[in-house]
Amino acid sequence: MLGSFDFDVIQRTWQHLIFEGLLFTVKLTLVAMLGGIILGTVLAMMRLSSNRLISFVATTYVNLIRSVPLLLVIFWFYFLAPYIGAWIIGAHEPVQVGAFSSCLITFILFEAAYYCEIMRSGIQSIPRGQISAGYAIGMNYWQTMAYIVLPQAFRNMIPILLTQTIVLFQDVSLVSVLGIPDFVGSANAIAHRDGRLVEMYTFVAVIYFILCFSLSSLVKKLQKKVAIIR
Repeated sequence: MLGSFDFDVIQRTWQHLIFEGLLFTVKLTLVAMLGGIILGTVLAMMRLSSNRLISFVATTYVNLIRSVPLLLVIFWFYFLAPYIGAWIIGAHEPVQVGAFSSCLITFILFEAAYYCEIMRSGIQSIPRGQISAGYAIGMNYWQTMAYIVLPQAFRNMIPILLTQTIVLFQDVSLVSVLGIPDFVGSANAIAHRDGRLVEMYTFVAVIYFILCFSLSSLVKKLQKKVAIIR
């Protein structure tokens, strides 16, 4: 099998795969992570709200998203978002959302549900006495969260947030089903063009393993440091 393995196709295409396909995947991951954490933090605060309606809405959203396969959400949003957008703005024709924009919004909305649960655990890990102390010195709920609770919660949850981001990095490969030229999508196009599926998919798997294993090892080291600080 190794005798028929064509290393030349990897040598000819690795720069394109890394500097275009993989770079695209990393960019989408980072933007989706930032949007997901922001929306997830808002959802976490809504879930912990004393207002039952607000808490119910956030809880329903999180449970719904976490119960649906990501691939189904990607297809659903990609095909229905143009019609939903047209309905919102009152247009007669579907709104042109685009594959990249629809996938980015999908990942933000989907990952927010998972980041929400991480942030909710982080917020709940902060002693109630610190929240009471914030109220005692005249802070309101949002000030207490912004200046006392959330900074500590983020510090405690950084390792878990990064672990979820690694999972997000792997999940981004699903955008290839829409023909988006991410790392997997670019490799898939080359594989079918040159008839070298084994070589391309092996190369992609090796790169994913190296990156994810290295990042996971760094997260473990960071987790030990955070544990010492705590």
